Amino acid sequence: MLRHAKAVHDPGLDDEDRALTKRGVRDAAAAGGWLREADLIPDLVLCSTALRTRQTWEQVSAALGPAGAQAAVNFESRLYYTGGTGLLDLIREIPEEAGTVLMVGHNPAFHQLVVDLTGQHEPAFPTAALAEIQIRGPWRDTCPGSGDLIRFWMPRPPV
Repeated sequence: MLRHAKAVHDPGLDDEDRALTKRGVRDAAAAGGWLREADLIPDLVLCSTALRTRQTWEQVSAALGPAGAQAAVNFESRLYYTGGTGLLDLIREIPEEAGTVLMVGHNPAFHQLVVDLTGQHEPAFPTAALAEIQIRGPWRDTCPGSGDLIRFWMPRPPV
């Protein structure tokens, strides 16, 4: 699970149309580099339809190199509009042949999903942070408590 990188705050824009800042672009590329080094190459990417999440995925994909271009990418509005059980429903719909899945989305829904799946309360889920969660069992059986938090990465230490 990857929270989008830092985006501009412009009251004149619709929330869905907010773009990444320069720092956001750098942090998203760093997240992609971390995924590459950790050998977490996604088979499937589920990405929110918001501009900042799409731009985050573009930077991550570029940092992954050729492997990033091979991932199937689904732009999913439910990652923008839904939280809680809606995200669990989305996970349950993942095809079983997808081994490694990257979800690119938003808080507070992502932070809550980490808590729901793993029972672990990270103190924060800042922009461009990544949570690697191992789901026990098939995707279709995903439920609260069915995941283990393996690693949590942030582009910089929390302040």
